[in-house]
Amino acid sequence: MRIAQIAPLTEAIPPKLYGGTERVVSWLTEELVALGHDVTLFASGDSVTTAKLEPMWPRALRLDGSVRDPVALHMTMLENVRQRADEFDLLHFHLDYYPFSLFSRQSTPYITTLHGRLDFPEHQRVFNAFPSTPVVSISDAQRRPLPQAHWVRTIHHGLPAHLLSPRSAKPEYLAFLGRIAPEKAVDQAIRIAVRCGLPLKIAAKVDPVDREYFEDEISPLLKLPGIDFIGEISDRQKPGFLSGALALLMPIDWPEPFGLVMIEAMACGTPVVAFRHGSVPEVLVEDVTGFIVDSMEGAIEASARVGELDRSRVRAEFEQRFSADRMAKDYLDLYAELAARKSGGALPSSEEAAA
Repeated sequence: MRIAQIAPLTEAIPPKLYGGTERVVSWLTEELVALGHDVTLFASGDSVTTAKLEPMWPRALRLDGSVRDPVALHMTMLENVRQRADEFDLLHFHLDYYPFSLFSRQSTPYITTLHGRLDFPEHQRVFNAFPSTPVVSISDAQRRPLPQAHWVRTIHHGLPAHLLSPRSAKPEYLAFLGRIAPEKAVDQAIRIAVRCGLPLKIAAKVDPVDREYFEDEISPLLKLPGIDFIGEISDRQKPGFLSGALALLMPIDWPEPFGLVMIEAMACGTPVVAFRHGSVPEVLVEDVTGFIVDSMEGAIEASARVGELDRSRVRAEFEQRFSADRMAKDYLDLYAELAARKSGGALPSSEEAAA
Protein backbone atom coordinates (compact mmCIF):
# COMPACT_ATOMS: atom_id res chain seq x y z
CA MET A 1 0.00 0.00 0.00
CA ARG A 2 0.99 3.62 -0.50
CA ILE A 3 0.61 5.07 2.99
CA ALA A 4 1.11 8.61 4.27
CA GLN A 5 1.91 9.08 7.95
CA ILE A 6 1.30 12.67 9.05
CA ALA A 7 3.04 13.49 12.31
CA PRO A 8 3.13 16.45 14.69
CA LEU A 9 5.99 18.86 14.03
CA THR A 10 6.62 19.49 17.73
CA GLU A 11 9.24 16.76 17.99
CA ALA A 12 11.37 14.94 15.45
CA ILE A 13 10.40 11.42 14.38
CA PRO A 14 11.67 9.72 16.48
CA PRO A 15 12.09 12.35 19.20
CA LYS A 16 15.55 12.99 20.52
CA LEU A 17 14.30 12.62 24.11
CA TYR A 18 10.71 12.79 25.38
CA GLY A 19 7.80 12.52 22.95
CA GLY A 20 5.23 9.76 23.20
CA THR A 21 3.16 10.38 20.07
CA GLU A 22 6.20 10.98 17.90
CA ARG A 23 7.86 7.84 19.20
CA VAL A 24 4.81 5.73 18.33
CA VAL A 25 4.62 7.26 14.84
CA SER A 26 8.26 6.32 14.29
CA TRP A 27 7.79 2.74 15.43
CA LEU A 28 4.69 2.32 13.27
CA THR A 29 6.34 3.89 10.22
CA GLU A 30 9.44 1.70 10.45
CA GLU A 31 7.39 -1.48 10.89
CA LEU A 32 5.23 -0.64 7.87
CA VAL A 33 8.33 -0.12 5.74
CA ALA A 34 9.81 -3.40 7.02
CA LEU A 35 6.60 -5.16 6.02
CA GLY A 36 7.10 -3.95 2.44
CA HIS A 37 4.81 -0.96 2.19
CA ASP A 38 5.50 2.35 0.41
CA VAL A 39 5.38 4.85 3.26
CA THR A 40 5.81 8.62 3.14
CA LEU A 41 6.34 10.46 6.41
CA PHE A 42 5.30 14.10 6.69
CA ALA A 43 7.32 15.43 9.63
CA SER A 44 10.05 17.82 10.71
CA GLY A 45 13.23 17.84 8.62
CA ASP A 46 15.42 16.49 11.41
CA SER A 47 13.43 13.26 11.49
CA VAL A 48 15.18 9.96 10.72
CA THR A 49 13.28 7.24 8.88
CA THR A 50 13.53 4.47 6.32
CA ALA A 51 10.33 5.85 4.77
CA LYS A 52 10.29 8.73 2.29
CA LEU A 53 10.63 11.85 4.41
CA GLU A 54 8.71 14.96 3.40
CA PRO A 55 10.15 17.71 5.63
CA MET A 56 7.52 20.25 6.59
CA TRP A 57 9.87 22.43 8.66
CA PRO A 58 13.66 22.17 9.04
CA ARG A 59 13.67 21.09 12.67
CA ALA A 60 11.39 20.04 15.51
CA LEU A 61 9.42 23.01 16.80
CA ARG A 62 10.31 22.36 20.44
CA LEU A 63 13.95 22.88 19.50
CA ASP A 64 13.35 25.88 17.24
CA GLY A 65 13.02 29.06 19.27
CA SER A 66 12.24 31.11 16.16
CA VAL A 67 8.76 29.62 15.74
CA ARG A 68 6.01 31.65 17.41
CA ASP A 69 2.94 30.15 15.72
CA PRO A 70 3.21 26.34 15.43
CA VAL A 71 -0.43 26.05 14.34
CA ALA A 72 0.39 27.93 11.13
CA LEU A 73 3.00 25.33 10.21
CA HIS A 74 0.65 22.44 10.93
CA MET A 75 -2.09 24.02 8.80
CA THR A 76 0.39 24.45 5.95
CA MET A 77 1.35 20.78 6.25
CA LEU A 78 -2.28 19.72 6.07
CA GLU A 79 -2.77 21.65 2.84
CA ASN A 80 0.39 20.10 1.41
CA VAL A 81 -0.97 16.63 2.19
CA ARG A 82 -4.35 17.50 0.68
CA GLN A 83 -2.75 18.58 -2.58
CA ARG A 84 -0.96 15.24 -2.80
CA ALA A 85 -3.73 13.03 -1.39
CA ASP A 86 -4.35 11.15 -4.65
CA GLU A 87 -0.77 9.81 -4.52
CA PHE A 88 -1.73 7.59 -1.59
CA ASP A 89 -4.03 4.68 -0.83
CA LEU A 90 -4.41 5.77 2.78
CA LEU A 91 -3.70 8.87 4.88
CA HIS A 92 -2.98 8.30 8.57
CA PHE A 93 -3.05 11.41 10.75
CA HIS A 94 -1.67 11.86 14.26
CA LEU A 95 -2.81 15.48 14.66
CA ASP A 96 -5.89 15.27 16.87
CA TYR A 97 -8.93 16.87 15.21
CA TYR A 98 -7.03 19.27 12.92
CA PRO A 99 -7.61 17.17 9.75
CA PHE A 100 -11.33 16.58 10.27
CA SER A 101 -12.87 19.39 8.25
CA LEU A 102 -10.47 19.47 5.32
CA PHE A 103 -10.14 15.73 4.78
CA SER A 104 -13.81 14.90 5.15
CA ARG A 105 -14.19 16.83 1.88
CA GLN A 106 -11.86 14.71 -0.27
CA SER A 107 -11.94 11.13 -1.53
CA THR A 108 -8.72 9.47 -0.32
CA PRO A 109 -9.39 7.17 2.65
CA TYR A 110 -8.02 8.57 5.88
CA ILE A 111 -7.89 7.77 9.56
CA THR A 112 -6.90 9.72 12.65
CA THR A 113 -5.40 8.13 15.74
CA LEU A 114 -6.26 10.20 18.78
CA HIS A 115 -3.32 10.20 21.16
CA GLY A 116 -4.46 12.54 23.93
CA ARG A 117 -7.09 12.98 26.61
CA LEU A 118 -10.61 13.64 25.35
CA ASP A 119 -12.54 14.68 28.43
CA PHE A 120 -12.61 18.46 27.97
CA PRO A 121 -16.04 20.05 27.33
CA GLU A 122 -14.83 21.55 24.05
CA HIS A 123 -14.30 18.08 22.63
CA GLN A 124 -18.06 17.47 22.71
CA ARG A 125 -18.62 20.21 20.14
CA VAL A 126 -15.89 18.94 17.83
CA PHE A 127 -17.14 15.36 17.75
CA ASN A 128 -20.76 16.41 17.51
CA ALA A 129 -19.79 18.38 14.40
CA PHE A 130 -17.92 15.44 12.81
CA PRO A 131 -19.92 12.32 13.74
CA SER A 132 -18.80 10.29 10.71
CA THR A 133 -15.05 11.00 10.83
CA PRO A 134 -13.27 7.67 11.42
CA VAL A 135 -11.04 7.70 14.49
CA VAL A 136 -8.88 5.17 16.29
CA SER A 137 -8.57 5.05 20.07
CA ILE A 138 -5.39 3.91 21.81
CA SER A 139 -7.42 2.42 24.67
CA ASP A 140 -11.08 1.70 25.30
CA ALA A 141 -10.88 4.00 28.32
CA GLN A 142 -9.96 6.92 26.06
CA ARG A 143 -13.34 6.64 24.33
CA ARG A 144 -15.55 7.05 27.37
CA PRO A 145 -16.11 10.83 27.25
CA LEU A 146 -17.07 10.68 23.54
CA PRO A 147 -19.45 7.79 22.82
CA GLN A 148 -20.79 9.74 19.83
CA ALA A 149 -17.47 9.66 17.96
CA HIS A 150 -17.10 7.28 15.01
CA TRP A 151 -14.70 4.89 16.69
CA VAL A 152 -13.54 2.23 14.24
CA ARG A 153 -10.86 0.44 16.27
CA THR A 154 -8.95 0.44 19.52
CA ILE A 155 -5.31 -0.26 18.71
CA HIS A 156 -2.93 -0.39 21.64
CA HIS A 157 0.55 0.99 21.16
CA GLY A 158 3.50 -1.29 20.60
CA LEU A 159 7.25 -0.79 20.55
CA PRO A 160 10.00 -2.73 18.75
CA ALA A 161 10.81 -5.89 20.64
CA HIS A 162 14.55 -5.24 20.40
CA LEU A 163 14.43 -1.58 21.45
CA LEU A 164 14.23 -2.09 25.21
CA SER A 165 15.14 -5.31 26.96
CA PRO A 166 16.12 -6.46 30.44
CA ARG A 167 19.67 -5.76 31.55
CA SER A 168 21.67 -7.58 34.18
CA ALA A 169 21.20 -5.37 37.21
CA LYS A 170 20.21 -5.71 40.83
CA PRO A 171 16.93 -3.80 41.31
CA GLU A 172 17.54 -1.35 44.16
CA TYR A 173 15.26 1.67 43.74
CA LEU A 174 11.84 2.83 42.62
CA ALA A 175 11.61 4.71 39.33
CA PHE A 176 9.53 7.51 37.82
CA LEU A 177 9.79 8.07 34.05
CA GLY A 178 8.23 10.59 31.70
CA ARG A 179 7.11 14.17 32.25
CA ILE A 180 6.74 16.32 35.34
CA ALA A 181 3.24 17.79 35.39
CA PRO A 182 0.42 17.92 37.96
CA GLU A 183 -1.50 15.05 36.34
CA LYS A 184 1.58 12.80 36.42
CA ALA A 185 1.83 13.30 40.21
CA VAL A 186 5.55 12.87 40.73
CA ASP A 187 5.00 14.38 44.19
CA GLN A 188 2.98 11.28 45.05
CA ALA A 189 5.80 9.07 43.75
CA ILE A 190 8.23 10.88 46.04
CA ARG A 191 5.96 10.44 49.05
CA ILE A 192 5.44 6.75 48.27
CA ALA A 193 9.20 6.17 48.05
CA VAL A 194 9.85 8.06 51.30
CA ARG A 195 7.14 6.08 53.11
CA CYS A 196 8.62 2.83 51.76
CA GLY A 197 12.10 3.83 52.83
CA LEU A 198 13.35 3.24 49.26
CA PRO A 199 15.39 5.45 46.92
CA LEU A 200 13.54 7.03 43.99
CA LYS A 201 15.14 7.96 40.67
CA ILE A 202 13.21 10.44 38.55
CA ALA A 203 13.95 10.53 34.82
CA ALA A 204 11.64 13.19 33.45
CA LYS A 205 11.43 16.35 31.40
CA VAL A 206 9.92 19.65 32.47
CA ASP A 207 7.97 21.51 29.79
CA PRO A 208 7.99 25.32 29.88
CA VAL A 209 4.29 25.30 30.76
CA ASP A 210 5.07 23.22 33.86
CA ARG A 211 8.22 25.06 34.94
CA GLU A 212 6.48 27.09 37.66
CA TYR A 213 4.80 23.96 39.02
CA PHE A 214 8.17 22.22 39.08
CA GLU A 215 9.92 25.06 40.88
CA ASP A 216 7.15 25.67 43.42
CA GLU A 217 5.83 22.16 44.15
CA ILE A 218 8.42 19.58 43.11
CA SER A 219 11.84 21.14 43.51
CA PRO A 220 11.61 21.35 47.34
CA LEU A 221 10.73 17.63 47.48
CA LEU A 222 13.86 16.72 45.53
CA LYS A 223 15.91 17.66 48.60
CA LEU A 224 14.46 14.74 50.57
CA PRO A 225 16.88 11.86 51.31
CA GLY A 226 17.03 9.22 48.59
CA ILE A 227 15.41 11.33 45.85
CA ASP A 228 17.53 11.58 42.69
CA PHE A 229 16.33 13.81 39.83
CA ILE A 230 18.10 12.74 36.64
CA GLY A 231 16.19 14.76 34.01
CA GLU A 232 15.29 13.54 30.53
CA ILE A 233 16.81 10.31 29.28
CA SER A 234 17.01 8.71 25.84
CA ASP A 235 15.85 5.27 24.71
CA ARG A 236 19.46 4.15 24.92
CA GLN A 237 19.49 4.94 28.64
CA LYS A 238 16.12 3.43 29.50
CA PRO A 239 17.02 -0.29 29.70
CA GLY A 240 19.63 0.33 32.39
CA PHE A 241 17.42 2.80 34.23
CA LEU A 242 14.37 0.53 34.25
CA SER A 243 16.20 -2.76 34.78
CA GLY A 244 17.75 -1.34 37.94
CA ALA A 245 14.33 -0.44 39.34
CA LEU A 246 12.29 -2.54 41.71
CA ALA A 247 9.21 -1.05 40.08
CA LEU A 248 8.04 1.87 37.99
CA LEU A 249 5.73 4.16 39.94
CA MET A 250 2.84 5.67 37.99
CA PRO A 251 0.67 7.54 40.53
CA ILE A 252 -1.29 9.38 37.83
CA ASP A 253 -4.21 11.68 38.57
CA TRP A 254 -5.84 11.93 35.14
CA PRO A 255 -7.61 9.76 32.52
CA GLU A 256 -4.42 8.37 30.98
CA PRO A 257 -5.13 7.57 27.29
CA PHE A 258 -2.49 4.84 27.16
CA GLY A 259 0.67 5.30 29.24
CA LEU A 260 3.63 4.34 27.09
CA VAL A 261 5.93 4.18 30.10
CA MET A 262 4.07 1.10 31.31
CA ILE A 263 5.03 -0.98 28.29
CA GLU A 264 8.54 0.47 28.29
CA ALA A 265 8.93 -0.85 31.84
CA MET A 266 7.38 -4.18 30.88
CA ALA A 267 9.84 -4.52 27.98
CA CYS A 268 12.64 -4.35 30.56
CA GLY A 269 10.91 -6.87 32.82
CA THR A 270 10.14 -4.19 35.39
CA PRO A 271 6.81 -4.34 37.26
CA VAL A 272 4.56 -1.28 37.41
CA VAL A 273 2.65 0.13 40.38
CA ALA A 274 -0.04 2.40 38.95
CA PHE A 275 -3.16 4.19 40.13
CA ARG A 276 -6.45 3.01 38.66
CA HIS A 277 -7.09 5.72 36.08
CA GLY A 278 -7.73 5.66 32.35
CA SER A 279 -6.07 2.83 30.45
CA VAL A 280 -4.16 1.34 33.38
CA PRO A 281 -6.48 -1.71 33.87
CA GLU A 282 -6.27 -2.44 30.12
CA VAL A 283 -2.49 -2.40 29.97
CA LEU A 284 -1.44 -4.01 33.24
CA VAL A 285 -2.30 -7.54 34.34
CA GLU A 286 -2.78 -7.56 38.10
CA ASP A 287 -0.26 -9.74 39.95
CA VAL A 288 1.58 -10.44 36.69
CA THR A 289 2.97 -7.19 35.29
CA GLY A 290 2.35 -5.12 38.38
CA PHE A 291 -0.27 -3.84 40.76
CA ILE A 292 -3.22 -1.50 40.20
CA VAL A 293 -4.00 0.57 43.28
CA ASP A 294 -6.54 3.14 44.44
CA SER A 295 -4.63 5.04 47.11
CA MET A 296 -1.22 5.94 48.42
CA GLU A 297 -1.56 3.27 51.10
CA GLY A 298 -2.27 0.74 48.38
CA ALA A 299 0.76 1.91 46.42
CA ILE A 300 2.99 1.55 49.49
CA GLU A 301 1.74 -1.98 50.12
CA ALA A 302 2.17 -2.88 46.43
CA SER A 303 5.71 -1.47 46.31
CA ALA A 304 6.63 -3.83 49.13
CA ARG A 305 5.33 -6.78 47.09
CA VAL A 306 6.93 -6.19 43.67
CA GLY A 307 9.71 -8.65 44.49
CA GLU A 308 7.08 -11.42 44.36
CA LEU A 309 6.56 -10.92 40.62
CA ASP A 310 8.46 -12.90 37.99
CA ARG A 311 10.29 -10.35 35.84
CA SER A 312 10.59 -12.84 32.97
CA ARG A 313 6.78 -13.08 32.89
CA VAL A 314 6.59 -9.29 32.76
CA ARG A 315 8.77 -9.31 29.64
CA ALA A 316 6.79 -12.22 28.13
CA GLU A 317 3.53 -10.30 28.57
CA PHE A 318 5.08 -7.36 26.74
CA GLU A 319 6.20 -9.56 23.84
CA GLN A 320 2.76 -11.10 23.50
CA ARG A 321 0.68 -7.92 23.62
CA PHE A 322 2.71 -4.80 22.97
CA SER A 323 5.16 -5.30 20.08
CA ALA A 324 5.38 -2.79 17.23
CA ASP A 325 4.87 -5.68 14.81
CA ARG A 326 1.47 -6.43 16.35
CA MET A 327 0.55 -2.73 16.26
CA ALA A 328 1.51 -2.36 12.59
CA LYS A 329 -0.46 -5.44 11.55
CA ASP A 330 -3.52 -4.19 13.42
CA TYR A 331 -3.29 -0.91 11.52
CA LEU A 332 -2.76 -2.69 8.20
CA ASP A 333 -5.97 -4.65 8.71
CA LEU A 334 -7.77 -1.36 9.21
CA TYR A 335 -6.04 0.31 6.25
CA ALA A 336 -7.08 -2.53 3.97
CA GLU A 337 -10.68 -2.24 5.08
CA LEU A 338 -10.66 1.53 4.53
CA ALA A 339 -9.15 1.18 1.07
CA ALA A 340 -11.62 -1.54 0.10
CA ARG A 341 -14.51 0.74 1.01
CA LYS A 342 -13.24 3.73 -0.93
CA SER A 343 -15.88 3.43 -3.62
CA GLY A 344 -18.90 2.92 -1.42
CA GLY A 345 -20.29 2.41 2.06
CA ALA A 346 -19.24 3.84 5.37
CA LEU A 347 -16.55 2.24 7.46
CA PRO A 348 -18.26 0.27 10.20
CA SER A 349 -17.77 1.16 13.82
CA SER A 350 -15.55 -1.08 15.93
CA GLU A 351 -18.65 -2.68 17.43
CA GLU A 352 -20.06 -3.43 13.96
CA ALA A 353 -16.72 -4.77 12.78
CA ALA A 354 -16.52 -7.10 15.78
CA ALA A 355 -19.99 -8.43 15.01
